Amino acid sequence: MEEKDVQRLLDMLYGMVDEAKSAAFSSEKCVINRDEVLDLLDEIRGKLPLELQKAQELLRARDEFVANAKKEVERMLHQADLDAKTIVSESETLQQARQKASEIIRRAEDRTKELYHVANTYTEDALRRTEEAIQAALDEVKESRIRFRAVSAEKMQAPQEETVNQEVE
Repeated sequence: MEEKDVQRLLDMLYGMVDEAKSAAFSSEKCVINRDEVLDLLDEIRGKLPLELQKAQELLRARDEFVANAKKEVERMLHQADLDAKTIVSESETLQQARQKASEIIRRAEDRTKELYHVANTYTEDALRRTEEAIQAALDEVKESRIRFRAVSAEKMQAPQEETVNQEVE
């Protein structure tokens, strides 16, 4: 939800710049309401830490998932050990018990590897998407600041040029 809020704010900012009136004698520069832009930038800045918090929550969820998987494996290993100890010690039965315990352990280890892989892949993908969203938002903010500074500098220079022109006349 917060990601959509940040995206919505960036879309609003983009719309403000896109729909702004062009500055005199320039097709690349425009005039925008400074307070509105600064308010949007403040909102975006306020929402970005929430995006980072989501990424941290994903990491915590992955760690919890891995810890639960370890507990499940330990439980399965313990159960396999108990199963192996309770099997009758006859030669053939004992051999079957050992094979079964080994198979259970192997499956538990395979399952652990699979769970680690799935958790790591999911977390890596989520973090990558979060990083991309944050980078895109940051790039938009930087571009807006550059355009804002250019327009602001141009507006500041225009009265100075008029004063110089009036003095020359």
